[in-house]
Amino acid sequence: MASNDINGSDGSIGSSKETIVADISNNGSDDTSSPDFYIPSDTPPEVLAYGSELQQLGVGRAGKIGALTLKLEYDDDRRKTIVRDLYTNGPLHAQRALYLEESLPSMAYMYIMSTSGGILQGDRYRMDIALSKGACAHITTQGATRIYRMERNYATQIINVDLEADSYFEFIPDQIIPYRNSRFYQTLKMRVHDSATMIYSEMVVPGRVASGESFEYDICYMKAVGLNQVDQLRFTDIAILEPRERNLSQLGILSDRTVVGSVYLICPTSAVKSIKEEINSTLSLNNDVMAGASIMPYNSGMIVRLLGDGVSALRAAIFDVVRITRKAILNAEFSGIRKG
Repeated sequence: MASNDINGSDGSIGSSKETIVADISNNGSDDTSSPDFYIPSDTPPEVLAYGSELQQLGVGRAGKIGALTLKLEYDDDRRKTIVRDLYTNGPLHAQRALYLEESLPSMAYMYIMSTSGGILQGDRYRMDIALSKGACAHITTQGATRIYRMERNYATQIINVDLEADSYFEFIPDQIIPYRNSRFYQTLKMRVHDSATMIYSEMVVPGRVASGESFEYDICYMKAVGLNQVDQLRFTDIAILEPRERNLSQLGILSDRTVVGSVYLICPTSAVKSIKEEINSTLSLNNDVMAGASIMPYNSGMIVRLLGDGVSALRAAIFDVVRITRKAILNAEFSGIRKG
């Protein structure tokens, strides 16, 4: 896995806080009726190399795009976070907000669902999620994101998140399962106010292991960018998994582990050190995963890397991160995610 934490041109942390304004555009159009709205403008050359013409429905055609736009806000009268706006298109859908946590009754729990069962060649998905001042939410997926086998082209997914002041957001999707010969690019942009908190996690498994597939996909390329409310760059992180091009079992990549995960945690600077120390202390006691947290540039949060041999072990470690963070920021308990 290749990763890159950026703070300035040389990746080092300087003694003075430079103002770095990021190019935050990750799509080629603001017109939701245009196919370009769903296509990342920064698709890397490693993925573009698979950009052959589709013989069935072409890229951007009806049935090949998915959209979800969600606006959450805190309602003072109801004293809870509510859905203010919701738009979906194609296979992406969102369940109504539920209020499942007794210790945090104002938090909206929501599930993102797909009617297609997975992502196919030529698919272009986009999600835009925004939380207004003081909103509090937890979002997960109905199940794993399956990247189906591909003979031509590739698939992409854009995720844009915008958090206003004092909001709190946990986005904890299930694992990504890249099938044999699949090609997938995901770009995640997190625009988080200095007083807000966001946790985003991702897990990538080696494939359909029960069907005899293990590291037989072509490429899984994951890019994450963190910004503050004035678009100052907090970090850029890139993970490139190309099992056909490089041996992922090498020391320094996955070694003898098969499931890789990352957690991006952006929070107020005053809470960073104590949260990081508790996360590392807790994860050091977990014998089923190799994990550790590193502080981001500008002390604006942390990245947690996880390696393990099963989804359950990594999920438990991610839940530990959520539990520690929620307690530190909101003084509330995390009882897990309910899925039937």
